[in-house]
Amino acid sequence: MILPITLYGDPVLRRVAENIDLKYEGLSELIENMFESMYNAEGVGLAAPQVGLSIRIFVVDLSPLHKDEPSLVGFRKAFINAKIVERSGDEELMEEGCLSIPGIHEEVYRKNYIRIEYLDPDGTARNEVYRGYTARVLQHEYDHLDGVMFTDHCSPLRKRLLKRRLTEISKGITNASYRVKVPKL
Repeated sequence: MILPITLYGDPVLRRVAENIDLKYEGLSELIENMFESMYNAEGVGLAAPQVGLSIRIFVVDLSPLHKDEPSLVGFRKAFINAKIVERSGDEELMEEGCLSIPGIHEEVYRKNYIRIEYLDPDGTARNEVYRGYTARVLQHEYDHLDGVMFTDHCSPLRKRLLKRRLTEISKGITNASYRVKVPKL
């Protein structure tokens, strides 16, 4: 089932999400719905707060990018109760966007190396290292679990320049091609 994407301005996007138990009701269905919603919106990642749930889950599918990066073949994962335990390496500047902030893309610095601990949907504890673009995407989705948006990483000047457009998005003034949930302000 395709879930609506929560737009910028909704308080759920600013909350620190809660860890969940693997017995969370409907967990496997939720994960599949998140993947389906992400694909429908043509994204590569989606966090639970973006579908209105303040729980620590995000999904990522980078396999469509395998032609540019062969290591991404089959990279489709769900991260439950994730915790980034290390960020290091160089800070790289790259343009990012977000399904909850349609139509806005900004350059953001992120570390190019992370170590992340999480549970997979089978309950297996994982401790993995990622670099480059994969590390960037995981940091972006992980930020959602801590109530952080990619625009928070922009300079104060860029934030001021984005303010009007972000206010419009929070009022539902957007050209998103996918189902959205407008914040009740």
